[in-house]
Amino acid sequence: MKQIEISPVSRIEGHAKITVQLDDAGNVSDAHFHVMEIRGFEKFLEGAAVEEAPRITPRICGVCQTAHHIVSAKATDAVFGLQPPETAQKLRELTLLGQYIHSHALHFYFLGAPDLVMGPDSDPAERNVVGIIKKNPDLAKMAIKTRKIGQDITSVVGGKPIHPVTSIPGGQSKTLSIAERDTLLPKVKEGIGLVEAGLEVAKPLFEQYADAVETLGPIETSFGAITKGGALEFYDGPMKMMDKNGSSIHEFDTANYLDYIEEKVQPWSYMKFPFMKQVGFPEGNYRVGPLARLNIVDSVPTERASELYGEYKDKYGMAQNPLLYHYARLIELMYSVEKAVELLEDDTITGSDIKVGLNEPLMSIDDAKKSDVRMRGVGAIEAPRGTLFHDYETDGAGIIQRANLIVATGQNNLSMDIGVRETAKAMIQGEEISEGLKNRLEMIIRAYDPCLSCATHMINGESPLLVDIHDNDGILVKRQMI
Repeated sequence: MKQIEISPVSRIEGHAKITVQLDDAGNVSDAHFHVMEIRGFEKFLEGAAVEEAPRITPRICGVCQTAHHIVSAKATDAVFGLQPPETAQKLRELTLLGQYIHSHALHFYFLGAPDLVMGPDSDPAERNVVGIIKKNPDLAKMAIKTRKIGQDITSVVGGKPIHPVTSIPGGQSKTLSIAERDTLLPKVKEGIGLVEAGLEVAKPLFEQYADAVETLGPIETSFGAITKGGALEFYDGPMKMMDKNGSSIHEFDTANYLDYIEEKVQPWSYMKFPFMKQVGFPEGNYRVGPLARLNIVDSVPTERASELYGEYKDKYGMAQNPLLYHYARLIELMYSVEKAVELLEDDTITGSDIKVGLNEPLMSIDDAKKSDVRMRGVGAIEAPRGTLFHDYETDGAGIIQRANLIVATGQNNLSMDIGVRETAKAMIQGEEISEGLKNRLEMIIRAYDPCLSCATHMINGESPLLVDIHDNDGILVKRQMI
């Protein structure tokens, strides 16, 4: 048995590798996507006051911080039984849209696009953001400007450009002033033209690399996403799951997610493998994120994004190919900018009614230790990478006793693993593998825009173990799985 290793998988958020096992005849016998880091945020939260969770959980990641901040606030609302006022919910939604604008622009232009703009077989030294800047400086400038719009929204509405702080149990801690709104609005309106210009460059690339779209990461799965009335929705609503043919399987209140979703541990990864509970593992595999959302929804409720969605559905229908995540991401980028404009033009977003308080005081910590009172809250949103769940159980003082986070990347984990294996079997024969072919395996992973920092939380008796090998000076030279 011989092994080919691609390490690290580049242009993703976090640390991972791909291994391909060959039999004696040089045929691929197996292949896996390995996540090689452990974070532990589910354990970090235990013992913390639940109202601190919206400030702790954004530290999971420097890219996905806003999504964790918003969903954590929603979970704490549920713990305390609070319903934030309308203005607060709109401010949270606007903050989340800022995350989408920043994250989708970052991923497509800087992480995914080099494979398409430079070509899958191009020199790795050029197939990166520096290569994009050299080959198409105008595109790079558009990407930077688009990202900045998202960061400006997060900074103003969320209180900080990274790790926002304004979403609290029961609403928001800060209003949006009329002056702040009037400063943001023209910047965000400019984003519509920036995204349009980016689409003019990007859309022909899917035709140019149609073969890669068809052949990389082949898999057919079910899908899951939050939707409201069949429309694209990021902040709130029930979760819908449908099979590979587009038939509905489940639609449920996200607070009841444990009745429908279960997680499994596999020995080659620190990331868990969620699946549909009633179907079982691995047949209950499903995907989330931009591709899933556009498969599940019936409409996209902004003008230009709706037109793009119609073109996309006419061409691809019930899309399964992973590289179409990139296309779907661009449609969502347009929607996010247009929706942010709508919210900023809504005068109620500058209202002063932004939070509600507790009806009754919490127990003291000492009293809570003597009591069996438990409170639980589940928050769920559509993060840029897909459906995100935060589930907290506290004692009567509001101290977290248990936390469960199911992150979008985890829900796509099995599909990434299968996609790598099936592509390797179809394309690799023998030990010699070109840089271009290695990159094609990485392209499968990049298409999902995985955030491994977010997705690796907990270790238990079934989990794999990593051992660090250091030299005599204490410097890490190798990390291997045992």
